[in-house]
Amino acid sequence: MDKDDPEISVEQARRHLESDPHCVYLDVRTESEYLAGHVPGALNVPVALLNPLTGKMELNPDFLRVVTGVLDRKTPIVCGCRSGGRSCTAALLLRENGYANAVSMFGGFYGVKDADGQITVEGWSTLGLPVHRGSEEGKGYTELSRKATTQ
Repeated sequence: MDKDDPEISVEQARRHLESDPHCVYLDVRTESEYLAGHVPGALNVPVALLNPLTGKMELNPDFLRVVTGVLDRKTPIVCGCRSGGRSCTAALLLRENGYANAVSMFGGFYGVKDADGQITVEGWSTLGLPVHRGSEEGKGYTELSRKATTQ
């Protein structure tokens, strides 16, 4: 991965995940988004959560604690979200905290859409790449959060 460029394309992400067995896909969407469909094998640690009082997304105060509790700082990480916004935030946070090999996948899971709802940049699922629906043992946010607490 290019340590100078914090953003890569979906195709570049796919190639990294296929060629490097140590590379981790970190899905930074909410748990419900993750369960609806994600990159197979992805770990889920939301970078932002919905605040029920304001109805707005806010940074997850446990994001770094959970990630540092389950992933070594040398791990190559591809952060992904719906279209690339949250994953960019996550990759920058991780880089600022010693994860030099963290990048954001621009286009995310569903692609980038224009004001008319037309896809302008393809995402993982819109390219027809493999998708897993539901949970995967040991990879969901609740399990990872528990694991990070016990380590």
